[in-house]
Amino acid sequence: MAVPEHRVPLLPLTGFVTFTTLDLSFLRVKWGGNGGWTWEVSLMIVSDSLSRGVTKVAESTPSLFGKSRTRGGAAARPTSLAFQGRRRPGAAAVGGTPGVESPSCPRRPRRPSETLRPLPSPNTLVPGPPAGTRLAATPEGGGSGSGGAAARSGPPVAEGFGDEEGGRVRAAREPQGAPASAEMMAEEEGPPVELRQRKKPKSSENKESAKGEKISDIPIPERAPKHVLFQRFAKIFIGCLAAVTSGMMYALYLSAYHERKFWFSNRQVRRKNFEHMKVIFPGNQNICMELEREITFQGDSAIYYSYYKDMLKAPSFERGVYELTHNNKTVSLKTINAVQQMSLYPELIASVLYQATGSKEIIEPVYFYIGIVFGLQGIYVTALFVTSWLMSGTWLAGMLTVAWFIINRVDTTRIEYSIPLRENWALPYFACQIAALTGYLKSNLNTYGERFCYLLMSASTYTFMMMWEYSHYLLFLQAISLFLLDIFSVEQSDKVYEVYKIYIFSLFLGYLLQFENPALLVSPLLSLVAALMLAKCLQLNVKKGSFVAKIIKVINFYLVCTLTITLNIIMKMFVPHKENGHMLKFLEVKFGLNMTKNFTMNWLLCQESLQAPSQDFFLRLTQSSLLPFYILVLIICFLSMLQVIFRRINGKSLKETVTLEDGRIGERPEIIYHVIHTILLGSLAMVIEGLKYIWIPYVCMLAAFGVCSPELWMTLFKWLRLRTVHPILLALILSMAVPTIIGLSLWKEFFPRLMTELMELQEFYDPDTVELMTWIKRQAPVAAVFAGSPQLMGAIKLCTGWMVTSLPLYNDDDLLKRNENIYQIYSKRSAEDIYKILTSYKANYLIVEDAICNEVGPIRGCRVKDLLDIANGHMVCEEGDKLTYSKYGRFCHEVKINYSPYVNYFTRVYWNRSYFVYKINTVISFQS
Repeated sequence: MAVPEHRVPLLPLTGFVTFTTLDLSFLRVKWGGNGGWTWEVSLMIVSDSLSRGVTKVAESTPSLFGKSRTRGGAAARPTSLAFQGRRRPGAAAVGGTPGVESPSCPRRPRRPSETLRPLPSPNTLVPGPPAGTRLAATPEGGGSGSGGAAARSGPPVAEGFGDEEGGRVRAAREPQGAPASAEMMAEEEGPPVELRQRKKPKSSENKESAKGEKISDIPIPERAPKHVLFQRFAKIFIGCLAAVTSGMMYALYLSAYHERKFWFSNRQVRRKNFEHMKVIFPGNQNICMELEREITFQGDSAIYYSYYKDMLKAPSFERGVYELTHNNKTVSLKTINAVQQMSLYPELIASVLYQATGSKEIIEPVYFYIGIVFGLQGIYVTALFVTSWLMSGTWLAGMLTVAWFIINRVDTTRIEYSIPLRENWALPYFACQIAALTGYLKSNLNTYGERFCYLLMSASTYTFMMMWEYSHYLLFLQAISLFLLDIFSVEQSDKVYEVYKIYIFSLFLGYLLQFENPALLVSPLLSLVAALMLAKCLQLNVKKGSFVAKIIKVINFYLVCTLTITLNIIMKMFVPHKENGHMLKFLEVKFGLNMTKNFTMNWLLCQESLQAPSQDFFLRLTQSSLLPFYILVLIICFLSMLQVIFRRINGKSLKETVTLEDGRIGERPEIIYHVIHTILLGSLAMVIEGLKYIWIPYVCMLAAFGVCSPELWMTLFKWLRLRTVHPILLALILSMAVPTIIGLSLWKEFFPRLMTELMELQEFYDPDTVELMTWIKRQAPVAAVFAGSPQLMGAIKLCTGWMVTSLPLYNDDDLLKRNENIYQIYSKRSAEDIYKILTSYKANYLIVEDAICNEVGPIRGCRVKDLLDIANGHMVCEEGDKLTYSKYGRFCHEVKINYSPYVNYFTRVYWNRSYFVYKINTVISFQS
């Protein structure tokens, strides 16, 4: 007859079996762990069921300082035990039941015919008992005679077993309807039982039972106590309040600093110019004040703000957008799409908000404009705060991030000097995208949090791409970091490829809304993402950790790199583009791959922001203690990351959840992403100093996260094998003490300096430029075209609205060529050559700046006139700086002397200490 099988899942325990005894009446299993704890479970046979009681549940672990302590066991993985047998005749039942041996009776020796059945491994699937099976608790387990603890066909609770820990013993049953034949009942009085191996079920039955076991093994999360929920809520509330407060305080600080530096709201017309201003603007001094404010916008910042003014002057929003997209009133002989070429979406949004909110009666346009930028900088700081908080688990890291960001603001932002720059509008959205990506990559994120991070990341990625023409290059570096993260197999590929989909969506939507901008189609980001998608389609499904999988990883890496380059070349062959072509030439010259005498390339190389960082840069970061802690954190995280990579190469699996005791900070995917990303950004910042404004904010974030993270200190102590003091306790102490000490030292040293800057009243005073602008508004015709240096042309376009020949923009080859030609007024060229160049652009007035003509630069060979001499062949730099012969003097000097032939082509109409304005004669009169 068939013998029923019974299964009793033991309590979820961890450890290893150290001693096991088994006979037909009693089973005793003892588990032991490396931490010094032991479990001992006794199982007793009662009829056709098993009675389980706990004789001892104790966990002994050494205390933090060497003494021992005992606590209840903790639940871990469930362990199943199967028993198969028949009722033994003549045994006394527990509590008076006939046929069952009492637990107090002595155990008999095992018969030769009885065989021991090996214990199954944890999580082994074993068929459960039939319906009607009764489980009785032993007296040791708190049972009460004849069925006080007996359970009928259900999951009973073993009283007395782990009551304080809330432990429960459940009996696993077969599905409803399992046959309980009478033949089985007849066999109860049969011969002794043989313990035999169970048969493997059929494949279909195995799948169904495995599915049911998997569902039953899922732990049901228990609701946390109220005090724990309150603590979590208080922590999140205080952290969010601190993050928002930090952002608001930083925005107010920028506003106050800008007010003190430029005396923006209290600008008064100087007495020296007052009488002159009254003649120009009788009875309206506000125009003069507005003019002085606008002069504070220098270079390309003036161009951006000028288009904001044009939008406010337009009769409607649609008309304003049309005039910007078909703009022929800025650059002579050139119609440009200013929205596409200069990324004017911030100005469009600001103008709409200003008019839609009715702020015209409340605040002036300039205050509204710079207020939005300062508010975005507050969001920037808040996003860095949240990112550091997500990585470390404490908002103390966010506070330290903000402190380092403000103290090192010379290297973290250019908001103090150029407010309307595209990076000041775009980088706050990039910081929000980084914060959302950090949360999205976390392993323990719930479904709602993952969905929120995904939506925030999608919105911020697209907005970032629309705000800055160079945004796709930063996203390209981010995509490389995610690709390496996927190669190292430390995070599921599904999340990484979801981010790639966001890139593709943002690129194509940006391509459509940016008037089919070809620069996005030939972007390396699009080529890389397309190559990654193709490689995923061609990827084979092989067992992870095998040798074949490792070979495929290498092939996949090579395939992605090859496809990226190939696709980018193909796109550039079929998509006509001119944008950013000069960048490749610049990089070739920068890295010594090519030599050139071109004025534009050499001028770009001489710009401070495009050179390698100076020693002062590293000295500033060291004085604020940022650089030493960043290097420490980066080394620990990088070594831990390498440790994880080698463990994966060797075929070892990673833990799903990394705990503090593990000391493996390199297993967290968000940490590895940030390590790779900051290394890429840092490498570029070591070559081009201007990229420090992107890198240093994340240096602040990563350094603050590291010193406030107990996991990082625990990782270090695991390597050092610290034994004198418990490493967990020391890690917790250092994660609080180190940032506190840093914060106090920064407060003591730098807080007085910040207060001094806010108390000191400064003013941007440039009377010569004010006089020049007022003269243009008074004397120059409305249709006049002015020629001069690009920086001055931007100010003229903003302050007067007159047309110019060039702009201080460096993303268009035609504008770069115009700038080089106009700069020839400072070279050793003849009056006739300069006249032909200026008239080719329909210029009516020429402005010569004395600061450029008589420039004494700190770097020899980087002055504008020196670069022009090199480009024109008037100077040989290879051997001894020898000058070649030129029969013409420097034009900017010669034209001031007023002799022929210069007076034949140019007539001086205005001058002051800094500027000389010449009218370009339309009728040339040759005088002897």
